[in-house]
Amino acid sequence: MIKNDNSFICQNCGKEVPPLKYTSRNHCPFCLYSIHIDNIPGDRANTCLGLMRPFMVEPNTKKGYIISYKCTKCGEVKRNKSADDDDFDVLLKVVEDYAKNRK
Repeated sequence: MIKNDNSFICQNCGKEVPPLKYTSRNHCPFCLYSIHIDNIPGDRANTCLGLMRPFMVEPNTKKGYIISYKCTKCGEVKRNKSADDDDFDVLLKVVEDYAKNRK
């Protein structure tokens, strides 16, 4: 893993995302969207650059919550640990939407 914790403007919601300060920032804490930018965490070497849409959130006893993403450009699915400053209401909404779509 390569530490890359720069601030950025979210390409989904347009908000400024501050550095996380303890690991590489992977996604927007306001809307949970990410960019398909890493091959390994923090390397910023993936050329796809598609929006990664959060579609599922699962609890993990050791890591907190794990967010599953699907790239809107190439379809690749990736998982990432939630961050301490993620909007918990948005995490819950992803869970609710996933449950509704599974019916």
